[in-house]
Amino acid sequence: MSESAGLRERKKDRTRQLLSDTAIEMFLAESFDRVGVSEIAAAAEVSKPTLFRYFASKEDLVLHRFADHRGESAGVVRDREAGLSPLQALHRHFRAGLDAHDPVTGLCDHPQVLAFHRLVFDTPSLAARVAEYAAADTEALAGALGEALGETDTAASSRLAHALVASQFIVVRQALARQNWAELAGGRSAQEVHAEAVAAAELAFSLLSGGASSQGY
Repeated sequence: MSESAGLRERKKDRTRQLLSDTAIEMFLAESFDRVGVSEIAAAAEVSKPTLFRYFASKEDLVLHRFADHRGESAGVVRDREAGLSPLQALHRHFRAGLDAHDPVTGLCDHPQVLAFHRLVFDTPSLAARVAEYAAADTEALAGALGEALGETDTAASSRLAHALVASQFIVVRQALARQNWAELAGGRSAQEVHAEAVAAAELAFSLLSGGASSQGY
């Protein structure tokens, strides 16, 4: 990539981030439904058509923050250390997220993160889009699980097994994160909840791995 092309990309990234940050700030101050796209564009000092060149929908302005995590679970499986099973790698990754208070685990008590999660959970159209992201992540993880087992079999039974295990993991991850967020939203600190969150993750992955072990996962 040339220097000028790189500069253009950096400018686009800054504009995209500005639009997303501006929109989220306005949504948190008012509400998702009360703030219009035209208002966001005006606050960011761009035209409405320019905004839509960066984000196809109002929801995308919020869910831009999830972009770095799309397909993450599949990547964890593909990049896992030698000797680790897929589920062990996913467990270790989630536990590391808890220790780091990663917002994705729900165990982050920064006020802006708590408010952002409340915005997503309490806005039906955003929650629906998160469900779409989860479905895409499930499909990607199912493919990675098939690769991990070295299978080239495309039989329906094999595809179903991978999809079932992937679905169970995604649901477990969502349930753990939602529970952690609920505890923090109730007024507890991330430090207070950490031990419980780790114990819950241990239980969840124990149940998950026990049910999947008969299939070699």
